[in-house]
Amino acid sequence: MNGFDKAEFLNTELHQMSVIEKMRYLAEAYTEKIIFTTSFGYEDQVITDYIFSHNFPIKVITLDTGRLFEETYKVYRSTVEKYKKPIKAYFPPADKVEELLEKKGPFSFYESLENRKECCFIRKVIPLKRALNGNEIWITGLRASQSDNRSDMKEFEWDEGNQIIKYNPLLEWSLEDVKEYVHENHVPYNVLHDKGFVSIGCAPCTRAVRPGENFRAGRWWWEQNSGKECGLHEK
Repeated sequence: MNGFDKAEFLNTELHQMSVIEKMRYLAEAYTEKIIFTTSFGYEDQVITDYIFSHNFPIKVITLDTGRLFEETYKVYRSTVEKYKKPIKAYFPPADKVEELLEKKGPFSFYESLENRKECCFIRKVIPLKRALNGNEIWITGLRASQSDNRSDMKEFEWDEGNQIIKYNPLLEWSLEDVKEYVHENHVPYNVLHDKGFVSIGCAPCTRAVRPGENFRAGRWWWEQNSGKECGLHEK
């Protein structure tokens, strides 16, 4: 059975299960080969709580781009302190970051879409591929309503670029569902969410969202019609 067929099988066979039941099933069926990547946003904190509170043997990792907000590091620390569980950080290759800054300076991503995608590739995509290597299930905090690009996603999908099955447990959740879970369960969260930051990435590339703006408007706000993606979740 190829990867696409495996993803479709999981969509069918696990359809009636709760999120907890699905995670338990996956943790047992894909022992040592299941991973969750967190950026410490609302959605990811919900999944982290699921994993750590139920002691599921699922690796939890984060991508440290070197350009994160101080508030993001604070919720990283508070999450580790609350659950007493490790979250492994993956960093971009130092030589490529050094070369990029030497050739193009620290803010080249503002100058063109090509430059921005180059920075994202070095700081996010390369360490992600290293983290995913050897795994078969990748858990994400993606929600369908986050952007038009994600509206047709399925709970289980075959990620051709990364050669892995992607599991999106919060796919049908609304932002209010996520907030309610976080507050009712006293889950640590990034205080930037209280200041209008809906989707939080690197500090130079993220701003608060204004009333009436799209969910992704705060990411790479200087770009128009770029898709507002960094390359982590391209199919």
